[in-house]
Amino acid sequence: MTIKPDWVQEAWDQTKAKVKRISHRIGDAFPHASVNGEYQLERASWWTAGFWPGMMWLVYRDTKDTYLKEAAESCERQLDSLLTDSQIVDHDLGFMWTLTSGARYKLLGAEDSKRRTLLAANLLAARFNVQGNFIRAWNGENIAGWAIIDCLMNLPLLYWASSVTGDPRYKHIAVKHADTVLKHFYRPDGSVAHIVVFDPETGEKLEVKGGQGHAPESAWSRGTAWAIYGMSLSYHYTGNQQYLDAAKQAAHFFMANLPEDSVPYWDFRSPEAFLSIRDSSAGACAACGLLLIADQVSSQEAGMYRKSGEKILHSLYTNYGAWESETEEGLILHGTSHFPEKKNVDVSLIYGDYYFVEGISLLMGNRERFW
Repeated sequence: MTIKPDWVQEAWDQTKAKVKRISHRIGDAFPHASVNGEYQLERASWWTAGFWPGMMWLVYRDTKDTYLKEAAESCERQLDSLLTDSQIVDHDLGFMWTLTSGARYKLLGAEDSKRRTLLAANLLAARFNVQGNFIRAWNGENIAGWAIIDCLMNLPLLYWASSVTGDPRYKHIAVKHADTVLKHFYRPDGSVAHIVVFDPETGEKLEVKGGQGHAPESAWSRGTAWAIYGMSLSYHYTGNQQYLDAAKQAAHFFMANLPEDSVPYWDFRSPEAFLSIRDSSAGACAACGLLLIADQVSSQEAGMYRKSGEKILHSLYTNYGAWESETEEGLILHGTSHFPEKKNVDVSLIYGDYYFVEGISLLMGNRERFW
């Protein structure tokens, strides 16, 4: 039996109180990044649309707060029009529907949410390129061959679809994409590329792009976090040892490169001038993945991963949290969305907040994940 650290209950109480407090302004909208202390709202089609309702569902599971439930359900309904517009949605269907419809189905058994989640899985499966064995990333001209590391976190939507329908085709696609990540995104040291470009006609690998990292061969920390959590989730659904080994490999690279306070730099290989730029969202996501790995390995190994995940979450809580602030809606400070484009640097990010809430919920003993 895992012993809960003393600080976790306090963190969970602070988290629930703040989510409840900010929910009365945000309501059923779609926050993305905090600017001057206030979350800016995005359109429902933005890739982060699932994280706020997902956060509300995490808190609702514990509190049964009707307001949070109704706001999350309204967010879900607002996504309905996107399920008939394949030109707007992209590879992030998993982020959007796993944390809205998928979460509601798991918590409440709602059949309308099940149907929505399966429709989203169909759209994600349709993005699969059979020549290159990858799920295409964004829409647009001349990028039909682009795939990104983030998409590992969308694969659970496909694994789930196979599990509830009994149709293995969704799982086959997820496995093929995960195998492509192992072959073309991973480096020997456990770091990963953000964007890999393939010839969409032949499937041949053409180049690697830096994306949101410093350079093509650098080590964007959130990309490493996607790999840690995404590969451990693929292992969870398949039992393929290669995926667990890959999750551990990325985890070792991540842990070995953390600064003293256990919250990562935006890019582990960024120039020294940029080493002050942190990404708390990468830390929160990685922590959730580390906690999952701890549940998947032997008891002799588990302590290392669990301790590291707890240490990251504790640092986020004590050093990066904005719990009593009346001027900051974000829960966790110092996130970095896209440093190369200077977009939302050193701000609270809704996905960083989501993963922090998920991580604390896991430490509280809520073992079922929405993914």
